[in-house]
Amino acid sequence: MELLKHILILPVAIYLLYFSIIHCMMLFRHGRNWMWHEKAWDELETIFLCVRKRLKKRNCNPMKTVTIYTDGACSGNPGPGGWGAILMYGQHKKELSGGEANTTNNRMELTAVIRALSILKEPCIVDLWSDSKYVIDGLEKGWARGWKARGWVKSDKKPALNPDLWDELLRLTDIHSLRYHWVKGHAENEYNNRCDQLAVAESQKFK
Repeated sequence: MELLKHILILPVAIYLLYFSIIHCMMLFRHGRNWMWHEKAWDELETIFLCVRKRLKKRNCNPMKTVTIYTDGACSGNPGPGGWGAILMYGQHKKELSGGEANTTNNRMELTAVIRALSILKEPCIVDLWSDSKYVIDGLEKGWARGWKARGWVKSDKKPALNPDLWDELLRLTDIHSLRYHWVKGHAENEYNNRCDQLAVAESQKFK
């Protein structure tokens, strides 16, 4: 009986510890009234999704780690645009690119990530590099999931742009485990510069 009591108490203690840590973290980031802040709940949703992914991984074979660089370009914004992506796994490297006659820079940035993730044939750990704060912050900070939860409305009550692309991108991030990296555009990163070249070349096809 005593052993059974300990077995039952242990999971409860673990859950209480876990939620205590989360509560302290939210207090530190958002103050005593954190439960009334929309951004705090967006962050909580992101945390729980990450935990769920990690628990799933324990029962799976080790995932491959893939590095992806993406970039988008647009002349006019809106106007003719293009996107470019580079995928690297071990010694393998693949370049992708495409474009549209009338689009925006942000749509091309999102499309580049979507197309790159879409060709992965199995769940992977993905190191995503992009010079787009719109993409990186939208995913890493949980903004896009918050927009979706509110019916594609931002915290300032304005409509979120590009809901079709964000919805597809969020679906893909649920399949893969992403690590986000912002890289300064038009600087010294050869892969970012190559993606920019691919994107610009595609946009010029529509001029």
